[in-house]
Amino acid sequence: MTTRTPDTTAATPNTAAPHDTTAAPARADAPRGRSARFTVLTTGYVGSTGPGVAATVSYVTDGDRHVIFDPGMVPGVGAILDPLAALGLGPDDITDVVLSHHHPDNTLNAGLFRRARVHDHGVEYDGDGWTNRDAEGHELTPSLRLIRTPGHSAEDITLLAGTDEGVVAFAGDLWWHAAGPADDPVAPDRALLRASRLRVLDAADLVVPGHGAPFVPDASTPL
Repeated sequence: MTTRTPDTTAATPNTAAPHDTTAAPARADAPRGRSARFTVLTTGYVGSTGPGVAATVSYVTDGDRHVIFDPGMVPGVGAILDPLAALGLGPDDITDVVLSHHHPDNTLNAGLFRRARVHDHGVEYDGDGWTNRDAEGHELTPSLRLIRTPGHSAEDITLLAGTDEGVVAFAGDLWWHAAGPADDPVAPDRALLRASRLRVLDAADLVVPGHGAPFVPDASTPL
C-alpha cells in the first residue's frame, strides 16, 4: 500500500476523467510499472496558507531507489529528516533527488543528500560529474518516470510514480496547492502552463503540488 501523511485527503484514485482527453491517447504518459510507494515528508504552504513559504517534500521508493522530490525551503531540516528517520532512513540512504525546477524554495535543502544523484530537466548530477540527458520520458525505474512540464518556469519537470493505487504526479509548482493558483503570477507562459497541467491530469490519479497537500483532481482543478 502507498504510505501517506495524515493530511492526504484522497485515499483512492480518481477513476473518472475530469477533463476531456480525447485529443491524446489515454494515459499515454503513465509509467509502465505499479510498484512505487511514497510518503509526503512535510506538507508545504505559501502566502495565506502559512507563515512564509515551505515546499512539499516527498519520499518515493521503488526497488533499490530511494528518491526525495523537491527538498526545498522548510522551517528547519528536521521537517525533512525526522519523518525520513521514522521510515528507518537517513540522508545517506537516499539514492536520487529530483528537482522539479530551479527556484530556491523547491531546492534549498538538496545538499542534505550528499550521496544522491540529482536530476533536473536536462542533467543527472553525480558527485563532481554529470550526464546530459533530456528528462522527457527518462525512467529511474519502470514505475518512476520523468516528463517535461514547463509553464511555471522553463525547466519544470514532473515525476510520475506508478503505485498500486494509481499514478501519482509529483508536479512541483504546476500547482502550488489544490486551488492553483488559477493564474500563476510567476508563470512566463500561461498557455504552456495550461498545456502542462492538462498533460499531468491526463496521466495522474493523485497530484502532489509544490506547496500544499496532495489532491485528487476533479472538474474544479485549475487549468
